[in-house]
Amino acid sequence: MLCTMFLLQVMKAIKGLMPVTISNPNDPRMKELEEMEKQKRAIDEKAELLVRRELWGGLGYLIVQTVAFMRLTFWELSWDVMEPICFYVTSMYFMAGYGFFLRTSREPSFEGFFQSRFNAKQKRLMKLHTFDIDRYNELTKVCYPNSSAPRESAVPFSTTFGDVQRT
Repeated sequence: MLCTMFLLQVMKAIKGLMPVTISNPNDPRMKELEEMEKQKRAIDEKAELLVRRELWGGLGYLIVQTVAFMRLTFWELSWDVMEPICFYVTSMYFMAGYGFFLRTSREPSFEGFFQSRFNAKQKRLMKLHTFDIDRYNELTKVCYPNSSAPRESAVPFSTTFGDVQRT
């Protein structure tokens, strides 16, 4: 009896992992979902491009700031003058990171910042392109009822700081 219950639970767990699709591939909902996935993929790629530009701009800013501080420290002024300035600038960066954590409840890391900016850009682009995320989620549930996570092709965004995963 106990063994049979265990086997049934294992079978249910395995069944839950196997994707179940709509039995009719010509179902108009499936075609609508495919079109929405294409649109979402384009939105995700555009959002990622915009965020990457922001991050490269941030790197450029940090390089210019470092060069300016080096110039001020070794040629214009001295370390005695620049030490407190560097301290306060570093403190402001720490406060900005802490503020980011308080606002987003995410780790103030490059990955956390990337994800936060990506989500903001994605949301803005979805609104701009009138992408109905509720309809998309509804179609995903109908077409792939046993899938608890979004389909890989529908979300090409990688949680790592690497490139977008292409399917």
